[in-house]
Amino acid sequence: MKLSQLKIDPEFQSKIPPLQFEEEQQLEQNIIAEGRLLNPIITWNGYILDGHTRYRILKKHGFIKFEVEEIQLANKYEALAWICKNQLGRRNLSPERKKFLLGKEYESNKLAVGGQPGNCNKVNRCDQNDHIDSEKRTCERIAVEHGVGSATVRRAEKYSRGIDAAEEAVPGAQEEILTGHIKATDEQIVALASIPKEERPAILEELKKKKSDRDDTVLERLKPSKPPPKPKSAPQKKKPTATENNTTSQAEQPETPVQETITESPPEEEIEPTSNAPPSFLQSIQGHKRHLSEEDKARLQASVDARYQDKAAATGSIMLCELQGATEEFIFRWNVIFQEHPDVLTDKTCRKTIFELLDRMTNYLKTIKEEKL
Repeated sequence: MKLSQLKIDPEFQSKIPPLQFEEEQQLEQNIIAEGRLLNPIITWNGYILDGHTRYRILKKHGFIKFEVEEIQLANKYEALAWICKNQLGRRNLSPERKKFLLGKEYESNKLAVGGQPGNCNKVNRCDQNDHIDSEKRTCERIAVEHGVGSATVRRAEKYSRGIDAAEEAVPGAQEEILTGHIKATDEQIVALASIPKEERPAILEELKKKKSDRDDTVLERLKPSKPPPKPKSAPQKKKPTATENNTTSQAEQPETPVQETITESPPEEEIEPTSNAPPSFLQSIQGHKRHLSEEDKARLQASVDARYQDKAAATGSIMLCELQGATEEFIFRWNVIFQEHPDVLTDKTCRKTIFELLDRMTNYLKTIKEEKL
């Protein structure tokens, strides 16, 4: 394929982190020194999926040899998902960029499976259920591929929608958020998607300021609204009626004891053992007696064993979820602290404490790995 045949889709390009000026200069020098591209430019239908910077360098230096690799994908959404997954393989991504790409990969995969968004209303009820199951499988697959939990993938999708809302209102806001020039919590970014477009620029402008200089009244819209608590009405005392007074006076009088009818249980000889049906109630509570057949006893024991095994398996699964949730919570909270309070990374005393915590956690995990697993 000729260089003139390559095309750039702005939506594709917006998912790829741009290189810093110095990085691009170094890449250009390396390519000129080699006289060729070491890696091919990846395309789909002629649109570049990977290699936008190399493409710009090739246009400046026509003597450089290059190769183009065209890959087959079903639609544009699969192409977007491929780009996000490919970029997530890079090591130098910021936490914000990782969340954004993870969310866009999940969103693009869902759209790729379901086709055009406008077609969603044309499926029957059964197909809708299948679509929900498909989304769940897609989420779980992406979570496994990137070593995170399904909840993390869903949160990342909401985060990416907030980024899209910011970019829609203020072009360029996406890169400002992903590069840390606009500092905001995940909750604030997610909330942007529900804010009217005309109100977002003022909010984004406020987020550019230092925390101490921000106007909290403007950012109040980003806080989740809580419904006011319902007032508790005091119970009103009703005046007792004549009938109720009469009933009360009767209740205060001593009751005449009522002789309960006692139904005698049938003797053991009348309980017929059954082998072709589950044990009856009397047989169940008298399983140790001779009237429960050996076959019934075996079925009862198997049922008890099965219940115990299922419960044990479920408990193990729950505990694994607990461990995974704790891991994600740890990573999330540390990232929030480093983003919101970057001075802890430069303060001498704070750094010493951080290293002590890291050593403590490392030793603990090493002990688990070597002695428990």
